Amino acid sequence: MNPLRIIAAKRDGHELSAAQIAEFVDGFATGAIPDYQIAAWSMAVYLRGMTSAETSALTQAMLASGETLQWNAGSAVVDKHSTGGVGDKISLLLAPLLACCDVRVPMISGRGLGPTGGTLDKLAAIPGFRADLDVAEMQQITDRIGCVITGASDQISPADRKLYSLRDVTATVASIPLITASIMSKKLAEGLDALVLDVKCGCGAFMKSADDARKLADSLVETGRRMGVATSALITDMNQPLGRAIGNANEVAEAVRGLEGDCPADIRDLTMELCESVLVLTGSQQHEARRRLEQAWDSGAARERFEQMVCAQGGDLSCLPAPAPAHHVLTAATGVVSSVDAEAIGWLLIDLGGGRRKTGDKIDPRVGVEMSVRIGDRVETGDQLATVFAKTSDHAAAARRVADAIELKEQQ
Repeated sequence: MNPLRIIAAKRDGHELSAAQIAEFVDGFATGAIPDYQIAAWSMAVYLRGMTSAETSALTQAMLASGETLQWNAGSAVVDKHSTGGVGDKISLLLAPLLACCDVRVPMISGRGLGPTGGTLDKLAAIPGFRADLDVAEMQQITDRIGCVITGASDQISPADRKLYSLRDVTATVASIPLITASIMSKKLAEGLDALVLDVKCGCGAFMKSADDARKLADSLVETGRRMGVATSALITDMNQPLGRAIGNANEVAEAVRGLEGDCPADIRDLTMELCESVLVLTGSQQHEARRRLEQAWDSGAARERFEQMVCAQGGDLSCLPAPAPAHHVLTAATGVVSSVDAEAIGWLLIDLGGGRRKTGDKIDPRVGVEMSVRIGDRVETGDQLATVFAKTSDHAAAARRVADAIELKEQQ
């Protein structure tokens, strides 16, 4: 194999064969191809794009660089993936809810990326929780509890881990074929029968425009189907935080309250819609799927299953850390909430210590923001917009940033 020829072919806009892509991926997975050639190839893909066939071949090659989970015959194996948003704690409710409906959910999740929170960072707020399970542990807990949420081990798609670290420092993250292969190679390593994608769109999402979100959703679904997995996607709004809570321990607490019946409407609606989509992909009728999901939620069975999963992974929900000191953010004007800059609030959380700007940064799970208003709400001078949980020395500046992120307009 001559990697320079493959790089040049993609640079010049030629379609690569599955064999060429497989050779190239094997080369960088094993270290035979140096990082600078991988970076050059990534830039060529970023600039030239990939066909559906090339994207599927890349996904298959990255999947083949590691292990794929093998399951005994029985209930369907399913999962959900979100492209990330501010306040997105849906996975914490969805996994146990689906597990109550006789499907298995071996969820591989990630940490925060930029202003969007990561499921593993949220779960790390639970004392003792382990998100570094190996393949055997992952399968054992899934078979016993029905669901697991963990990070990708070294055994899962090692080519993706190597490629992503280079994309992150070469400004090639925002490539739909590379995003697709990264997501799908990890998800398909779970040995799935069905997968639903939650593609976020809006100011607090990676994809800002509806057109870009649609392109990514189409690429993900096409790749899943080409690889024999029943796949669907929803494009969902991220023009304001999802739910009320932002911040790791704060979001876990909201998820638990939600499973106990005190759930913001947008969280419940989206969780139910995604779960329905998964169950329909496995052959359930929509009305029957809805009935089973409502029963599992309203009976408390999903709440109990979530605690069982947390315990199986070493965590103790009763020891969730209390929030940092609270400071209420009040409005100085009267009007109707016309927009909420979710991305600005996501960056605020990072600056308060609730996320990372670089890999080694330590996270404070106690900091966060609790939204009191949503788009369309009317407020009067002195009404509460939000609550900030942070060190008292950060309260004033954080309150100004939250207030600046919420735009009011006079009611017409």
